Amino acid sequence: MSNILLGSHVSMTKPDYLLGSAQIAMSYGANTFMVYTGAPQNSIRTPLNLLHVEEFKSYLRNQNIDINKIVVHAPYIVNLGTSDKRKHAISVQTLKTEVYRTFEIGCKFLVLHPGNATDTSREESIKNIADGINKINETNNGVTICLETMSGKGNEIGKTFQELAEIIKLVKNKHLIGVCLDTCHINDAGYEDANIDKILNDFDKTIGLKYLKVIHLNDSKNKIGSNKDRHENIGYGTIGFDTLLKYVYDKRLDGIPKILETPYYDGKPLYKQEISILKNKKWIDYR
Repeated sequence: MSNILLGSHVSMTKPDYLLGSAQIAMSYGANTFMVYTGAPQNSIRTPLNLLHVEEFKSYLRNQNIDINKIVVHAPYIVNLGTSDKRKHAISVQTLKTEVYRTFEIGCKFLVLHPGNATDTSREESIKNIADGINKINETNNGVTICLETMSGKGNEIGKTFQELAEIIKLVKNKHLIGVCLDTCHINDAGYEDANIDKILNDFDKTIGLKYLKVIHLNDSKNKIGSNKDRHENIGYGTIGFDTLLKYVYDKRLDGIPKILETPYYDGKPLYKQEISILKNKKWIDYR
């Protein structure tokens, strides 16, 4: 398991905040995880001095967890794809704050939903996203913004590798840009997850595997190409356990954090069970 980084999204709540998040992740048997620094639906943020940052860092060191492989997710509400100048400026400022918080926490990866072409063409939206990232990177001290592959619902940008490649091409500081590949999203966008060689070869040819920094490991409730984005527990969806296992153990993906964002079942997370079956490489019915 030395190069296999496997974990899940974990919540961050008072009073322990980041320290509590790390402890929850460890209780699942994880060696990485993903967290939001506040509610994903808004930009209200608890001050950094209340998040127990130093205790968080100390705890990770004691657990032999590399903080550089812990992932932060940006809030959903921002839209760098808009052509509305006021909304775009607000999104840029919100993300500048999130990049700063990620850096101060000590993490290196910030996952971002690229944006939506709600009020403009897809071509113009792609330019707006790159322009926003370039503005954010003016004050970025070393956090890699990881553009997430999207399912293609509505006017989402990022439903193809090509769209992400076009954004990356326009980003000035290439060392500060990356990609987060979501297995549910690419399935729902029309990519055949089961053929991992084809997926990774296509990704490498279109974007470059050097840009792949994070994987969201999720099954899907939907058939390929549905453009719906509905996650399912590992092995209970249309992608299946055997395919998702390939993403965990493929040598080309060594050292890349694999993050579960699967749904709760009967009101409880199943991350501990999912991590266990993936580690053991053996399917059991765990629901």
